[in-house]
Amino acid sequence: MATAWPPGLDELRRELRRVDGADTTDDQLLTDAVDAAVAFVVRIHGTRYNLDGLSVGLPDPPADLRLGTVYLARRLHSRRSSPDGVINLGELGSSRIPSFDPDIDRMLRIGRYRGPVIA
Repeated sequence: MATAWPPGLDELRRELRRVDGADTTDDQLLTDAVDAAVAFVVRIHGTRYNLDGLSVGLPDPPADLRLGTVYLARRLHSRRSSPDGVINLGELGSSRIPSFDPDIDRMLRIGRYRGPVIA
């Protein structure tokens, strides 16, 4: 996997196991999800990491931040199927989807995994 920031469509397609380049049906939706995830991470961590490639003195984004961004994009894309937060499981009924994912929060250092903030 490439380590350059930001992650792109190809990484999300691999995550979703859509490696067949002939099927480009959802590419615009996937691109929108990746763009939204990247924009979120830049908004949260833009002053901590060299996310624009121009910020001298800032460290490059770590691998877990990059993977967390791809996971967030996957979640945003799959969330389209359940806008009300409920998913149909067929014979098993329906289930509520939590509004957060602790693994993504941990990788992106958001929510309760964010470091202390001094105002």
